[in-house]
Amino acid sequence: MSPPRSGTRAHARAIVDALERTYGRLAWSRRHPPVDELVTTILSHSTTDANQFRAFDELRRRFPTWEGVRAAPVEQVEDALRVAGLANQKAPRVQAALEIVAADPRGADLEWLGESRLSEAMEFLTTMSGVGPKTAACVMCFSFDAPVLPADTHVHRVALRTHMVPPGSPAVAAQERLSRFVEPQRIFQTHMHLIRHGREVCDARRPACGACALRAWCPEGRRRVARAAA
Repeated sequence: MSPPRSGTRAHARAIVDALERTYGRLAWSRRHPPVDELVTTILSHSTTDANQFRAFDELRRRFPTWEGVRAAPVEQVEDALRVAGLANQKAPRVQAALEIVAADPRGADLEWLGESRLSEAMEFLTTMSGVGPKTAACVMCFSFDAPVLPADTHVHRVALRTHMVPPGSPAVAAQERLSRFVEPQRIFQTHMHLIRHGREVCDARRPACGACALRAWCPEGRRRVARAAA
């Protein structure tokens, strides 16, 4: 039986199945409450995971409440976020986001997002400066198990190479397509599997295509293996 045609729903689901066989099933669990998730994802932009987490921990150490972060002089917030890089951009963005959150009558803990329509929740989040579709998707997926698959750099790269999305698709288009193609109950698992696969196998510069569990469904991987064997 030949593999499904690239870019189809069947093709994406074959890859999802292969990822599950390779990395196992992964149950959703909440990492952070939604405000925490929003802030830490803003801090994740253009930095490493380690520095993101260090900056978040330092921010919470200095300011035990989000009200404290919102009311602090921006220079103090910048200093707390220095390790994450771009602190002069991230500090005002965090404070501006917290201003919007605090002003909303539905609740400053953002738990109401979980009861909202996904489209409305995404629209609310993306009105904030520095919060794009991927950041909003992280909040909804990680805090509420919502059926939206954040397309970070690893997810985007694997999706492009396997042709789950058309060549040249931007990350926002990949996120929209994968969110439609992957079953809702497997969104979180697939996101985490794609990140792991992108880090451990489908490296940006030196992908290990010969050892890749997705090669049967990956035109790019098959080309690379064939070229290496020629």
